[in-house]
Amino acid sequence: MRKYFAWGTLLLALAWAASTLLPPGKAGSFDLPAFGRLPVLADGRIKPLDTIARTSLLMLQGRQRVIAGDGDVISPEAWLLEVFYRPAVADAYKIFRIDNPEVLSLFSLGAGDTAGQVRFSFAQLQSGMAELDRQAQLAEPVDAAARSVFQRAVVELREHLEYYSRLTYTLETSGKMDLFADLSTPGRLAADRAAFESMETFSLLRIVPPPPGAARLDDWQTLGHSLLGSLSAGPVDPSVRFYAALGAAWRSGQPDAFNGLVTAYQAGLSPRFDAALRRSNFEVRFNQAEPFYTSLVLYVAAFLLAVISWLKWPVELGRAAFRLMLLAFALATAGILARMWLEGRPPVTNLYSSALFIGWGAVGLCLILERINRNGVASSAGSLIGFGTLVIAHNLSLSGDTLEMMRAVLDSNFWLSTHVVTVTTGYASTFLAGFLAIIYLLRGVLTRTLDRSTADSLARMVYGIVCFATLFSFVGTVLGGIWADQSWGRFWGWDPKENGALLIVLWNSVILHCRWGGLVRQRGLMCLAVFGNIVTAWSWFGTNMLGIGLHSYGFTNAAFEGLIAFVALQLAIIGLAAIPRAKWRSPVPVGGA
Repeated sequence: MRKYFAWGTLLLALAWAASTLLPPGKAGSFDLPAFGRLPVLADGRIKPLDTIARTSLLMLQGRQRVIAGDGDVISPEAWLLEVFYRPAVADAYKIFRIDNPEVLSLFSLGAGDTAGQVRFSFAQLQSGMAELDRQAQLAEPVDAAARSVFQRAVVELREHLEYYSRLTYTLETSGKMDLFADLSTPGRLAADRAAFESMETFSLLRIVPPPPGAARLDDWQTLGHSLLGSLSAGPVDPSVRFYAALGAAWRSGQPDAFNGLVTAYQAGLSPRFDAALRRSNFEVRFNQAEPFYTSLVLYVAAFLLAVISWLKWPVELGRAAFRLMLLAFALATAGILARMWLEGRPPVTNLYSSALFIGWGAVGLCLILERINRNGVASSAGSLIGFGTLVIAHNLSLSGDTLEMMRAVLDSNFWLSTHVVTVTTGYASTFLAGFLAIIYLLRGVLTRTLDRSTADSLARMVYGIVCFATLFSFVGTVLGGIWADQSWGRFWGWDPKENGALLIVLWNSVILHCRWGGLVRQRGLMCLAVFGNIVTAWSWFGTNMLGIGLHSYGFTNAAFEGLIAFVALQLAIIGLAAIPRAKWRSPVPVGGA
């Protein structure tokens, strides 16, 4: 049993991971996956409707599935179809997450509607829209960084409600018109001009591709804009007729007609938009596979096995943990490569991708360390960092599409692949040194598992990783200065992000000098490395929360509480390490005082 445990665990994990890569079948008789593959232009890039549905739901409610009133689970594509064609039905789905009780009090909801609930429907929130809008108008003049928790929640909810309302203007106007009937009845189009003008103004998606022979293939139009053009001159675009007929088939429950329309429409787009369709199809498969979620689960399993291996079956459980972490790393690598192909960019372009890459880099280093030391320590640290960074990435994805267009000043694949990748590798390795140090301190203070060989091994790993981190953070910072000189005409400007990068270099240098000068031994080295987590977290996230400076592209204030909690935890661990060595549960290793 013990002999085959590691291989058995790996085979089960492989089977589960492989099952996530299988294409989904039809949901009932409607070919919803085919509908999700249809391309549209949004946020400056062509993307499938599947991505529109998933990113919208993540932003509005923090998850991709929709739970109907009867408990049925509705796919993202089905939800988007209801939003497009039956908004009255979509309005009843509870997709707006409200965690703040003060915000919830703005709406006239009964005790039965709020007890134990955090998600509410558009219909439920109608009664409080006026008061919500008033509170949001009071909050908007306040600087984003200075807003109270209530003000931030009010502004965010109003933005979500506005976003949802604009989605309903993509193909209809909130159920007030029947486009299929308009196209089928002579003279009715002109009567709905005002509706088409509203669609042109409020629609988020450019859903009508350019006509054959157009000079630019990225000149897509909103459906309202296309219809207004048809009223003044020219016939109705075939894409408009397709979406009108698709809505009629969906509303009347005609799956055969629905599926036939989707197939024919894709075939018609293929000659002109073959590359866009292939990219959309791949993006849909990527969305459905969710490689980062699979990696997250595997990291948790690997961490638990690695920790248990310190107490029992060290060889077998240690091998199982290593192999699970290797599989999770492979899936994360595939996910990052897929994003690079879809975006046509290096791996790090925004805060979301930086979280993926930092975790990926730290896990890669841990795989090397674990292969050398074979004691489960690097497996536990790598799995913990991999899990933590994927959780951070998930929370960052709640703000919208993570494959966003680049700002003009960042539009340089050369510097993205040199400065950004190098400096984030420095982030990853500094975090890794800190997490290895946490394992040393917690095992030493709280358990009896920190023997001399393990302590010495951890000390060597932390020292080596700090050397590695110093090199990459220094080189990455210098490369950033060269990029800044080319972009803004100055090498250094004491920008908050620049200061944060410099702090990492200086702190790693402090650690090395303290070690070389004999000012610290093992325990001091570990405490300094743990404090490096605070310095790196500030450079990574804290500088963005200031909302100032030339580097505030990834500004976010949503993670402020998390950052404070992380800093407090690191300080608590350092304080725990100050307990006299005689009070530690593990014996005092030689050289570790």
